[in-house]
Amino acid sequence: MSTQNFNLPDVGEGLTEAEIVTWKVAPGDDVAINDVICEIETAKSLVELPSPYAGVVGDLLVGEGTTVEVGTPIISFVSDAAPAAATQPPAPAEEPGGSVLVGYGTGAGATSRRTRAAARPVRSSVGVIAKPPIRKLARDLDVDLSSVTPTGADGEVTRDDVMKQASQASVFRNIETPEWGAVREETVPAPKSAPVGLARGVAASGSHGSEARTESIPVKGVRKVSASAMVQSAYTAPHVTVWKEVDATRTMELVKRLKTSPDYADIKVSPLLIVARAVIWAVRRNPMVNAAWVETDGGAEISVRHYVNLGIAAATPRGLLVPNIKDAQDLNMRELARALNRLTLTAREGKTPPADQQGGTITITNIGVFGMDAGTPIINPGEAGIVAMGTISQKPWVVDGEVRPRFVTTVAGSFDHRVIDGDGMSRFIADVASILEEPALLVD
Repeated sequence: MSTQNFNLPDVGEGLTEAEIVTWKVAPGDDVAINDVICEIETAKSLVELPSPYAGVVGDLLVGEGTTVEVGTPIISFVSDAAPAAATQPPAPAEEPGGSVLVGYGTGAGATSRRTRAAARPVRSSVGVIAKPPIRKLARDLDVDLSSVTPTGADGEVTRDDVMKQASQASVFRNIETPEWGAVREETVPAPKSAPVGLARGVAASGSHGSEARTESIPVKGVRKVSASAMVQSAYTAPHVTVWKEVDATRTMELVKRLKTSPDYADIKVSPLLIVARAVIWAVRRNPMVNAAWVETDGGAEISVRHYVNLGIAAATPRGLLVPNIKDAQDLNMRELARALNRLTLTAREGKTPPADQQGGTITITNIGVFGMDAGTPIINPGEAGIVAMGTISQKPWVVDGEVRPRFVTTVAGSFDHRVIDGDGMSRFIADVASILEEPALLVD
C-alpha cells in the first residue's frame, strides 16, 4: 500500500501556523486535484485548502480546531483502493490499472467533481436556486435563503443578494436580550501554550452548580493579531482625538441621487463613499495625517506618503480586519464605490488576502453602522491617523437663524502626536466635515 502525506503549506507571505477549522473530506473519500479538503484559518484570512492529489483519503492527521505549524502533515492519501469509476480521473495509457496518487501538475485532465457541482445552480426542496458557494456563504452569515429576494437570471440567488440580506438582518440581531446558558462550567480548547483543563473562572456551588458562570475563549487567529497590534499602537503612539459635529444633509441628498443613477445601478452606495472621498481630498490638503513615524538606527524619521492606501476597518465574524484600497487617490467616485464594495464583500466572507491588509496609510472606521455617535479609535499600526464616522440621524439644527430637522453626524479623528500637531489634525477633520456639509467641493 502506498501512502502519501500532505503537509500544511504556506498559503501566505511568512505564514508560520494555521488552525484547521473544518474538514471537507473524510477517510475513504475520493478526491480530485483542487477539490477543497479543508478550511484553515491563518492570522489574517480564512482559506480553502485544495487537494494536491487525486486519490483516496487515508487519515485526517489533525483534528478540527487544532493549530499546527507549516510543514506539519495534516492528511494522508492512499493508493490501495481505486476511486469510483464515475469520478476516477483517466489514468495514462502506459500505467497499470489500479489507483494512483496524482500530484500538482500531472492530472491535467482531472476535473474536480466539487468544481463541476459549483458551476450549476442547485434548487432546494423549498424552491431556492443558488450555487453551492452561495449556499455556503449564506450558512456562514446565518442567512435563510428562503428569505432572500433573488435578482439573478431565472430567479437565482446571487452573492450580492445574500450580502444585502445579511446586512439588513444584522441591524436587528441584538434586539433580544440573550439568556444565560444552562451549563455552569465547561471545558473549551485551550490556547497553544496553556494546559488543557477546565475553563478558567470560579465555579459556584449548591443547587446552581449546573449553570454556566464563566467561559474561556482562546485568543488566536485574527483576534490574536489584532490585539497585539492595538496594544503596540496604544503604547507606542501618543494618541489624541478631536471631533466635530456636522450637518450631512447634502451628503445624504447626494447618496440618494447616486442610488438612482444608471451609472451606479450595479453598485451599492452609502455615505461611507462620500466619507472616503472626503478623507482622500483632505489628505491632499493635510499630507502629514497620511505620514508615519519610523524608527531608525540613528533615531527616528517621519515618512510622508504622497499616495493614499485607504484602510476600511471591517467587523467580521472572525474579528477586526483592516483591508485597504491601494492608490485610492487615483480613483474616481464610481471606481472608489466599486472598490469599497469589493473590499466589504471579501472581508465579510473572510477571504481578504494578507497583501490587502498591508501597506495602509490612513484608516476609516464606520462606527455609525452600530448606532454609535462618536468614538476615540486607536490608530492602525504604521499609520498616523484614523477617522471615525458616527451614525447619521435627523436632529434639530439651526439654519439661517431657524431650527430645522437636518441629518447630523459626528466626525472624529485620532492622531499620532509625534507626527501631527493638534492644529494639523483639526484642519484635517474640519476639511472632512466641510465635504460632508457640501460635497460639491469635490468638484475641483
